[in-house]
Amino acid sequence: MTAANPPTGIIRAALVGNPNCGKTALFNALTGARQKVANYAGVTVERKEGHFTTADGRTVTLLDLPGTYSLRARSPDEAVTRDTVLGRLAGEHRPDVIVAVADATNLRLVLRLVLELKQTGAAVVLALNMFDIATRQGLRIDIAGLSKALGIPVTTTVATRKRGLDDLIAEVASAAVASVPIESRWREPDTTQIRAFHHRAEKIVKTYVRPPARPDTWTARIDGVLLHPVGGLLILLSLLFVMFQAVFSWSAPAMGTIESGFSLLEQGVVAVIPEGLLRSLITDGVIAGVGGVLVFLPQILVLFLFILLLEDFGYMARAAFLMDRIMGGAGLHGRAFIPLLSSFACAIPGIMSTRVIDSKHDRLATIMVAPLMTCSARIPVYTLIIAAFIPNRHINGWISLQGLVMFGLYAAGIISALAVSFVLRKIFWRSAVEPFIMELPTYKAPEIGNIARNLWQRAEIFLRRAGGIILTMSLLIWVLSTFPGPPTGALDPAINYSIAGRLGHLLEPLFRPIGFSWQMVVALIPGMAAREVAVAALGTVYAIGGEADPTALGSALAHQWSLATALSFLAWYVFAPQCASTLAVVKRETNSWVWPSVMFAYMITLAYVAAFIVFHLASAWIR
Repeated sequence: MTAANPPTGIIRAALVGNPNCGKTALFNALTGARQKVANYAGVTVERKEGHFTTADGRTVTLLDLPGTYSLRARSPDEAVTRDTVLGRLAGEHRPDVIVAVADATNLRLVLRLVLELKQTGAAVVLALNMFDIATRQGLRIDIAGLSKALGIPVTTTVATRKRGLDDLIAEVASAAVASVPIESRWREPDTTQIRAFHHRAEKIVKTYVRPPARPDTWTARIDGVLLHPVGGLLILLSLLFVMFQAVFSWSAPAMGTIESGFSLLEQGVVAVIPEGLLRSLITDGVIAGVGGVLVFLPQILVLFLFILLLEDFGYMARAAFLMDRIMGGAGLHGRAFIPLLSSFACAIPGIMSTRVIDSKHDRLATIMVAPLMTCSARIPVYTLIIAAFIPNRHINGWISLQGLVMFGLYAAGIISALAVSFVLRKIFWRSAVEPFIMELPTYKAPEIGNIARNLWQRAEIFLRRAGGIILTMSLLIWVLSTFPGPPTGALDPAINYSIAGRLGHLLEPLFRPIGFSWQMVVALIPGMAAREVAVAALGTVYAIGGEADPTALGSALAHQWSLATALSFLAWYVFAPQCASTLAVVKRETNSWVWPSVMFAYMITLAYVAAFIVFHLASAWIR
């Protein structure tokens, strides 16, 4: 190992801490926009790196390491944190300074981690984050005594308010100068050593942390309601129900504005460009395709708003606790709740976040069912069909019928995920699910700036998809639906003679038993790249076919499809593996083509069977 960097060199620092300690908020506060995200060499764990400058002008390269409770790593994320701290990762130098980030309201477990970090010989600085909440709760922490007992510098921070950052930066700079080589013969602590660290941490907490003179009973009172085995589950279901009602109700004005904007844009194009291929390319390819997807951005942002608010408030960990018994009965670990909830946004980060699950079997089971959760890419498909076929009326004056159907589709995804997990555990892994242990974070008011920043990032991601893959696929569909042109004297719509039309008619017999038309088949093919592309494809196909105004796709579908066909299409999208990126991530996470192949096979089978049953039941009951 090499010695520490000289005072004029670049300092390498790393943030280490338990989950939910505000570590990433501190990383953002220190580095601002000067950060980048990649993966560690040879593994799939995300690597976040940023930079800031000390008072004397030195540059600090800062890593935000995955959350961990111990260096006794049991998951891929924890292994990366351990190996980074010890300088074992290929191409990674060990950090000069470890900044142990603690939730100041709950020090016991992080102090155990600090004691483990000290055993490595690393220079450690302890940052007591969320110190304002600890003070408000009446906790009295002897900072000087704590520093002396641990033998390391201790400072206080409030990451969301950017308080205490200068003091922390100064301590990092000082610690870097005094950094010593890490002991190369470090050994992973065994159970006896972990227990000894734990007892010592408890003793330190009892000595230097005084509980409030008037204990905060509000947290216990709130948890008494939110964690009730029956009442808590009803509250969770009610929150999800309100969320899906809001997806329709709150987003309607913004969606109308976007739709009107694209309609005006189309009218402007028609007024300026004469009829021909160029006008068709812009109106039928770009506007009908991309515009048909962008209109759903407000609904996606409403969904993310709820998720971010609940996460910032501290409710998500409690929801995981509530769901542990139900998920355990289905063969899923309690920690699977967070990855599955993340999959409501997108299955890809949901699958990647399964790294927090220690057991390989529990992790694989979660990966295999994560795509069944209703991701935001399904929202354009769901809302298009629901708005076209489900009346926009309210039950009892306030329950939106359309929102109720949306809630049912989400519920179908959740129930099917639990059922598939149960079957997978019975077939592949019969071992018992490991017990679920997690720390419940402190309740805190959501940080508006943090919420706004995350919503903007989600909007950027969606807009990049619209400007990238969706635009590309829309233009491809336009080309396939336009060429070759109809022969002289042809009586059928021109699209019937195109490549897309011929391919759709060729495959239609395979999908006729589930009620799909050839236009729907054409939309499914590019939809394999990303689910929302199916909406763009439908808009382009129906526009070129002369059967719809590109800005009124819902009306076209309402006239062209039966209700049974629409319900069958919804059932297909509950299960279908229409996202090539998800399958690629599963291959990367499992390091095998076996599991993505199993996933594709079981999901496509479920989709076809579900669509078949729904179509024929609906056809029999709805005359």
